Amino acid sequence: MRLIVFSFVAFIGLSRLSADEPQRPTKPLFRDFIGINGHTVSFKPELYSPVCRLVRDYHPMEWDTGKDSNYKLDFPFARNRVNWEQVYGSWKNHGFKTDACIMFETLQADQWNDIPKDAYLYGKRFAESFGPSAKLPLVEAVEIGNEPGKYDDATYRKVFENMSRGFRDGDPKLLVATCNVNVGKSGDYHKSVQCVEGLNSSYDVLNIHSYAMLEPWPTWKRSYPEDPALAAFMQDIDALIRWRDVHAQGKQVWLTEFGWDASTQSPASEGDFAKWQGNDDVQQAQWLVRSFFLFATRDLQRAYIYFFNDEDEAKFHASSGLTRSFKPKPSYFAVSHLHKTLADYRFSRIVQGGVGEPHVYEFLHESEASQAIWVAWMPTGDSQTKKLLLSLENHRLLGVEEMPLNSLPVDSRMMPLVEGKIDIEVKETPIYLFLKRDF
Repeated sequence: MRLIVFSFVAFIGLSRLSADEPQRPTKPLFRDFIGINGHTVSFKPELYSPVCRLVRDYHPMEWDTGKDSNYKLDFPFARNRVNWEQVYGSWKNHGFKTDACIMFETLQADQWNDIPKDAYLYGKRFAESFGPSAKLPLVEAVEIGNEPGKYDDATYRKVFENMSRGFRDGDPKLLVATCNVNVGKSGDYHKSVQCVEGLNSSYDVLNIHSYAMLEPWPTWKRSYPEDPALAAFMQDIDALIRWRDVHAQGKQVWLTEFGWDASTQSPASEGDFAKWQGNDDVQQAQWLVRSFFLFATRDLQRAYIYFFNDEDEAKFHASSGLTRSFKPKPSYFAVSHLHKTLADYRFSRIVQGGVGEPHVYEFLHESEASQAIWVAWMPTGDSQTKKLLLSLENHRLLGVEEMPLNSLPVDSRMMPLVEGKIDIEVKETPIYLFLKRDF
C-alpha cells in the first residue's frame, strides 16, 4: 500500500491494578472496539461480519470529483459511477458501522481549484448525503485524510478546517476525525497533531496508525506486541493520549491501522523487497488478538486491523489480510472468536502481568457484574510456555477455551481446581477462562 519507515519503543509492563478500583466509564465494550480496514467495492461484508461491527473505508475523494476539486457532486454516485448507497448500504445491512476515510491526498495541493471553498462544499454534500441524519444514514464517521504527509502543515490545516466545517454544517451528528497524527513533527505518512491544535470544535476524534516495527527498510521486520525491543508501537499511542488530555480533553482517540504481514511466499531475489521479513499465520493471529488486550488497557476507544484481504504477496503491507484471496487465515478465526466471546465485555483490570511473565487480564460483562472472563497468555514471541498456578480468588470456573486457529468447533472444557486455584499451561496462544463471581 505504501512504504513507511517506523521507529518503535518498548511496551513497558503494566503494573497490577487494585481489584477494588472502579470500572472506568470510558472503557468500550469489545463490540464497539474491534474494527477492520476494508476498501470500497472489494470489501465483502457478509464474509467479515463475524469479525467485528466496525469497518473503515479508504474512500478516494478523486473517485467523487476526478481531478476537478470543484466538480458538481452527484451523490450517491461517484464521478466514476460507483454507487455509494449500494456500497455502504450493503455494509449497513450486515450490521457494520462505517468510518469513511476521505483520501483527498491523491490530489496534489496545487491541483485544487479553491481549497477553502471546495473542501467545505465536499464535506457538506457528503455529510448531507450519507451522515447519521441523512434520509438513508450510512456513514457514522469521517476522517479528513489518511496519510497526507506530502501536504505541508499549513495546507493540511486549511483543508481540515474547511472540510470539517462542511461536515459540521451538513450533519452535526457525523463524527469527524483527523488524519493519521503523531506527537512531534510531521512526516511523510503522518501529520503533527499540532496541525489541529486550537481547532477543538472542528473534530471529535484524534486518529493514529501504529505498527510493531522492529526494523525499517530493507527488512520491515515486525515483532510481537509486548516486545521490549520495540521503539514506539504503544508509546506513540500513549503520547497522543497524553497530548489529548492536555490540549483536547473529551476527544476520542482511535487507532485506525495496525497489523502484521503473513505470507506463504518467499520474497523476490532482488528489488525493494528482497530482504523483506514477514510473519507466519499463527503469529499474525496471536499478535492481533493480544494487541487488542493491550489496547484495552489504554484510554483508546477503537482499534482497526489492517487489512481485510490480501493476495499473498511477500511485500510490505501486502499480506496483512485476515483472509488470503478471500479464504480465511487463522487470524480470521482468532479475531472472530475474540469478537464473539468479548462483545459484551469491557476491560476491568490486570490480574497478573510483567515483562516476559504470564499475563492475565480480566474483562467484565456490561450488565451482569458476576460474569467475568480472564484471558491468559505468554507475552513473548518464540513459542514459550509456562506453568501457572492461578488463584481464581472468589470466582467459580465455568469453562476454558483456547483461541481457535481454524473453523473447527472450539473445545470448551473444565479443569480441576485445588483450593480455589487452577494449574494451567500458559502459551502464546491466549486461553479464555469463563468465571462467575461469588459475592
